[in-house]
Amino acid sequence: MRWGLRPRGPGAAALATARSLWGTPRFPCRPGWLQATKRLLVQSVSGASNHQPNSNSGRYRDTVLLPQTTFPMKLLGRQQPDTELEIQKCGFSELYSWQRERKILKDIANRFHMMTGSKIHFVPGWDCHGLPIEVKVLSELGGEAQNLSAIEIREKARSFAKAAIEKQKLAFIRWGIMADWSNCYFTFDGKYEAKQLRTFYQMYEKGLVYRSYKPVFWSPSSRTALAEAELEYNPEHVSRSIYVKFPLLKPSPKLASLIDGSSPVSFLVWTTQPWTIPANQAVCYMPESKYAVVKCSKSGDLYILAADKVASVASTLETTFETISTFSGVDLENGTCSHPLIPDKASPLLPANHVTMAKGTGLVHTAPAHGMEDYSVASQHNLPMDCLVDEDGVFTDVAGPELQNKAVLEEGTDVVIKMLQTAKNLLKEEKLVHSYPYDWRTKKPVVIRASKQWFINISDIKTTAKELLKKVKFIPGSALNAMVEMMDRRPYWCISRQRTWGVPIPVFHHKTKDEYLINSQTIEHIVKLVEQHGSDIWWTLPPEQLLPKEVLSEVGGPDALEYVPGQDILDIWFDSGISWSYVLPGPDQRADLYLEGKDQLGGWFQSSLLTSVAARKKAPYKTVVVHGFTLGEKGEKMSKSLGNVINPDVVINGGQDQNKEPPYGADVLRWWVAESNVFTEVTIGPSVLSAARDDISKLRNTLRFLLGNVADFNPETDSIPVNDMYVIDQYMLHLLQDLANKITELYKQYDFGKVVRLLQTFYTRELSNFYFSIIKDRLYCEKENDPKRRSCQTALVEILDVIVRSFAPILPHLAEEVFQHIPYIKECFHTGWISTSSIWKKPGLEEAVESACAMRDSFLGSIPGKNAAEYKVIIVIEPGLLFEIIEMLQSEETSSTSQLNELMMASETTLLAQEPREMTADVIELKGKFLINLEGGDIREESSYKVIVMPTTKEKCPRCWKYTAESSDTLCPRCAEAVSGK
Repeated sequence: MRWGLRPRGPGAAALATARSLWGTPRFPCRPGWLQATKRLLVQSVSGASNHQPNSNSGRYRDTVLLPQTTFPMKLLGRQQPDTELEIQKCGFSELYSWQRERKILKDIANRFHMMTGSKIHFVPGWDCHGLPIEVKVLSELGGEAQNLSAIEIREKARSFAKAAIEKQKLAFIRWGIMADWSNCYFTFDGKYEAKQLRTFYQMYEKGLVYRSYKPVFWSPSSRTALAEAELEYNPEHVSRSIYVKFPLLKPSPKLASLIDGSSPVSFLVWTTQPWTIPANQAVCYMPESKYAVVKCSKSGDLYILAADKVASVASTLETTFETISTFSGVDLENGTCSHPLIPDKASPLLPANHVTMAKGTGLVHTAPAHGMEDYSVASQHNLPMDCLVDEDGVFTDVAGPELQNKAVLEEGTDVVIKMLQTAKNLLKEEKLVHSYPYDWRTKKPVVIRASKQWFINISDIKTTAKELLKKVKFIPGSALNAMVEMMDRRPYWCISRQRTWGVPIPVFHHKTKDEYLINSQTIEHIVKLVEQHGSDIWWTLPPEQLLPKEVLSEVGGPDALEYVPGQDILDIWFDSGISWSYVLPGPDQRADLYLEGKDQLGGWFQSSLLTSVAARKKAPYKTVVVHGFTLGEKGEKMSKSLGNVINPDVVINGGQDQNKEPPYGADVLRWWVAESNVFTEVTIGPSVLSAARDDISKLRNTLRFLLGNVADFNPETDSIPVNDMYVIDQYMLHLLQDLANKITELYKQYDFGKVVRLLQTFYTRELSNFYFSIIKDRLYCEKENDPKRRSCQTALVEILDVIVRSFAPILPHLAEEVFQHIPYIKECFHTGWISTSSIWKKPGLEEAVESACAMRDSFLGSIPGKNAAEYKVIIVIEPGLLFEIIEMLQSEETSSTSQLNELMMASETTLLAQEPREMTADVIELKGKFLINLEGGDIREESSYKVIVMPTTKEKCPRCWKYTAESSDTLCPRCAEAVSGK
């Protein structure tokens, strides 16, 4: 067989250009690949990795440099959690205190920032007060709870909280969370409570805190006022909605001219809360809207309603309306109608902007004690605001004998509807399924009722708060608008609660007058007592000791004290909202990061902002990261109150039946948290956790390969200069620097899910499925100190270091375990973040890599499922830039040891500028073209190439298993040289 000749002279300029892109190598080099890294290769790998003991190869087994490491491929059963516990004994828990001298999402962020050189100030804290704990304690006591004093309830609640804290703290430590566990803060700590009382008074002095009689969300099941953040909306709530007649009592002048007086005229009103009708004080209309007088075809009665609602209301009432006349809403001014249950009581017609045409009739029944907008209207027009409902959600005696002692949401509603029927003012009742507020803990519906409460006037804070929010970074960005919208919907913040377990509102109420006492002297005295003894003093000390002597003498003295301590406590959102004042050092400090669930947009994020703006006109944070909720594997909501929460301790250590609930360890839990798209809802369950464990197992295999192949390598003495490395190794460093930059940026954006996905792609595709399969022969079969092998090991050391540091914030136990098996370095978190070199960046390699990979793909694609080492390849490229680039990978015409042949994974590769003159019949010919595009388009050249594939004529070498030997009993030349002298 005769072969074509390859040119030696042309293309020197092009070759110089190509070389300038990645440096001049010390020994024959070849570009890496890009296209091939995008494919999952399943070809058999030639070389010692395929060796199985047999009579021939066994002779050379000890000459092959197989990986050596004690790092286990898998940790089965209890091995995973047990290994993590062992790792935690080795300085793991002291890491936080070390970095100061020098919940999982938070911990991932903290570990990243610490590794990049920041000093982390992360003090764990617990919100210890509030309704959930009090309700839990009382429910466990059953009937005994009724006989408990306030201080007894507080003692039991504190004991419950302390036990829960210790349990949770141990769990957090077990999860590998880095924190100052010996100096946590607790909202029931006296110093924290004292800080809270100071902030309360600071805001009171500025006129931002006031006491008023207003409608608030009230939970009959908890017997306390609730803030918006303590509500959850049930979309399946069923209300008994009604259409009610409010008979015309005194028409406005315009209305009088439109009706002839012969038929009864009534205003049509729709409401979803019939129980509020007895408290009606007015009917509101929209001044700018059109209204109509209509005649009912069934009764002949005249009704007034919004013109836009005539057709839909007639259809609902199963009748037809004839429009007699239309007029503007303003024409109703000064008119009145009769109360539908009290005929001699007038309900004035009043303009109001909250009236909408979305539902109902365009006329709104107004009960000032039972609606926020209703209260606003009543304030403008001096209407009575009497509340007919008590703390248990039942009608008081003021509502009349028919309604007294009846629960408003149950029997009370039924009685009101029957009373309206008797008065012949009920037109229709129908069930309405709609979203309705529920108590977030008892899962029972709430009502709106007026009562005397303490409020923060947030209307004076909102403008400043919204301006300051513009300078806060929200992740995701949409969370900012969501928080602003929630703030805009909030008319005021009710901060008083009618419970026992919390921080008392530090005011004294007059025994007979509607007056209260609070000033700088009383506050300073109470704060000092609370700092020393905690807020229990409000219930344990006599009132005269709660007041300073100078004030006590002014209000009747110890024997005739005119004031008693108030019984309200502060909203727990005020409790947690002032945490910035306790945790952040210095009066002007802002936290770099607040990270919590999306429910906190109306809770902690907002209460922290409002208190900080009120007290010091600053936002308490620079960045806010908002995550979604955890759902069951089928997408069902998980919550403690529903009892379907997956216990993290069971995930880590396994359940009672470890076949059904296996121990996954903390790192699997952390990986699941990180890989989830935390900005939306995430699911958890056996299949999700098993998938996370499988991901980590694949990662362990990659790490084991890396560790095993650097066991005999010392980076300080054995490393090869970058420009002298194999091009494939240079190219991997090029990819590695790009990976490191992207990973770092994603951590900065707290997008841990993308960190995980980027890492998975790299170690699965670029490393395990591609690079490792190429380099095994060079690693195992070259001489130990051969520069070719050391070049590869130089790259592996850098790859190992970048990979481990990239996942260290997410999998701290695995990172520490890996570093315990690295022979040349023993520290992970103490030695900082990823370190790369600018000289790794060689973008020109990408063109060279893609061209070589295009040819490789053609070859491997032509022999699916077969061993590439059983074939030899001829690559024919027309003279030009592409030929010169590929020629750099193989200096000889034909080679079984060149960089080009390593990439092709063939028995041998021949590079020609023209086709051979003779070829056998069993060859495979593959054609292709490749466009070289360098220097931003300054160098462009499209070249044709041909790949000719044929079976090799050589025999399998008994040492390396490549088909490069003259006979099956003799070593190939490369192996013969490698074992010489052994």
